[in-house]
Amino acid sequence: MKTLLAAVVPLVVSLLNPSTPQAAERPNVVLIMADDLGFADLGCYGSEIETPNLDSLAADGLRFTQFYNTAKCHSSRVSLMTGLYCDQAGGAKLSRGATIAEVLSPAGYFTAMAGKWHLGGQPTDFGFGRYWGHLSGATNFFTGDNSFRLNGQPWDVPETLHGRPFYTTNAITDFAIEFLEEANAGDKPFLLYVAFNAPHYPLQAPEEAVRKYDGRYDDGWDKLRVKRHRRQIESGLLPARWKLSPRPDHVPAWDSLSEEERRWEADRMEVFAAMVDLVDQNVGRLVHSLKEAGTLDNTLILFCSDNGACPFERTRGRHLAPWDAKSYWTYDAAWAHAGNTPFRLYKQNQHEGGISSPLIVHWPEGLKTEPGSITDQPGHLIDVMATFIELGAATYPQQIDDRMIDPLQGKSLLPIFRGETRQPHETLYFHFGTDRALRQGPWKLVSAKLGRWELYNLDEDRTELNDLASQNPDRVAAMAAQWFRTAQQVDRLEGGKLAPVRDEITPLSFRKDTRSGAASQQKKKRIDYHRE
Repeated sequence: MKTLLAAVVPLVVSLLNPSTPQAAERPNVVLIMADDLGFADLGCYGSEIETPNLDSLAADGLRFTQFYNTAKCHSSRVSLMTGLYCDQAGGAKLSRGATIAEVLSPAGYFTAMAGKWHLGGQPTDFGFGRYWGHLSGATNFFTGDNSFRLNGQPWDVPETLHGRPFYTTNAITDFAIEFLEEANAGDKPFLLYVAFNAPHYPLQAPEEAVRKYDGRYDDGWDKLRVKRHRRQIESGLLPARWKLSPRPDHVPAWDSLSEEERRWEADRMEVFAAMVDLVDQNVGRLVHSLKEAGTLDNTLILFCSDNGACPFERTRGRHLAPWDAKSYWTYDAAWAHAGNTPFRLYKQNQHEGGISSPLIVHWPEGLKTEPGSITDQPGHLIDVMATFIELGAATYPQQIDDRMIDPLQGKSLLPIFRGETRQPHETLYFHFGTDRALRQGPWKLVSAKLGRWELYNLDEDRTELNDLASQNPDRVAAMAAQWFRTAQQVDRLEGGKLAPVRDEITPLSFRKDTRSGAASQQKKKRIDYHRE
């Protein structure tokens, strides 16, 4: 009798409580990550780039203004996959972490991924039942590379796919939709992870997509940042008290450039905009597929980015058109500064420009916030795993095969989705290379390239313009000690990664002259597609 009651009572409780995962149909999950997309690069986050599909998801859903990544491609993917800090999880090898697929698959989810992996092994080694994409951290958008895989097997990139020229962003969505169709044919809820490589360099896009933005950036980055910031304030996304960070010394004034250089700079931002536009179009294709299958209402869609806009100047062959597969354009800190409006610094740095991501949440049957709501509650990529465990009624493992799994760091975002105030993280820890940060409540301690600790009150000054370190030496010391404890005891950092900071700010420099290089290339004239 005792055994029978033990089985019946939980069932009765779940039937009486419709909010439990066992009583309700568990949602499908579509997790979308863009690559090197800045905080201000979507229309609904202040951009002039046309992103109507993402804007529509935001208008019907929820936007976060304080959602954090790790400021770098692979480390953000580690945290997204595992709910742990990067080195804590064993880095790219995931030697101490379980992936979201390895957790949801035993709970009865169909698991699939399309896009960039950028971790050790391949997705089919870590719980994903289906996978198409590239294992590399970046790839030629027209010709790909030799790391493309389909369900664990090498896949040769063709010249055309489904009747049109191969382009990685489109192909990722082609396979994602195929996986959705397979999932919809079954009776399991599904997890689909879509990892776009765009708008990561090389800046490459089809000619028609680039021409759409011809002339839009002729006014330059200085005016663009002001316009983006104004839209952020007027839309209610950000408060006016967070002042626009000034143009740093390593970024020249737009008006100081020659006419030739202004044309070059405008051209490459046009390509970046085209790549973001194409990501948005492909998000629209995914949403349409969900609508057609009748699964959109009970699908949780999350859209985020792996880091802030990228300042790395690595252009080769600027004389080539950006729809030429031999081209390899990038942009540098100047446009990245605009991409991260209104924040400071970039991908790799742990200042807000490096770690602040858009997060759009769309879930008609699950979101209890008003359509178009904005939340300023902080969240982090490490919270995604905990969220999926709760909504999927899954169990976080202690061991998978010979991997001993570290305790979960993240906290579920579901209270925020329900319109509640979530108990926040007591501490959020950040690290990449020699860039560091720690957040406790409104206080943030941050160091760039081992420069001295800076301290900011993010409630009043999230653009990090008023350094309060000298006024609060005890707080700086206490937070710095906590950063080192977390780095050693949780993230397992060693050696030079634990070096002390310096006594002064480290000078930063990013821009390079892309006109330099082989003499033969200097003599070539880049295709002027404006006048063709």
